[in-house]
Amino acid sequence: MASSDGRAGGHDKTALDEIELAGELMIAASTSSDEKLATEQIDRVLLDRVPAAPRQDGAERSPVG
Repeated sequence: MASSDGRAGGHDKTALDEIELAGELMIAASTSSDEKLATEQIDRVLLDRVPAAPRQDGAERSPVG
């Protein structure tokens, strides 16, 4: 088992976010009656998650990280 002792947690947060996105796509794909997810379905899963939060520098941040 890998240890994150002494490392910044930013990479772990990013990895967890990516795992969550992949999981949401898998759930959407498994509940779809179509063979493939349409682009609109993928956009809905990935882009409609969380409203964009402002960054510390005042610029907007994308909802997926």
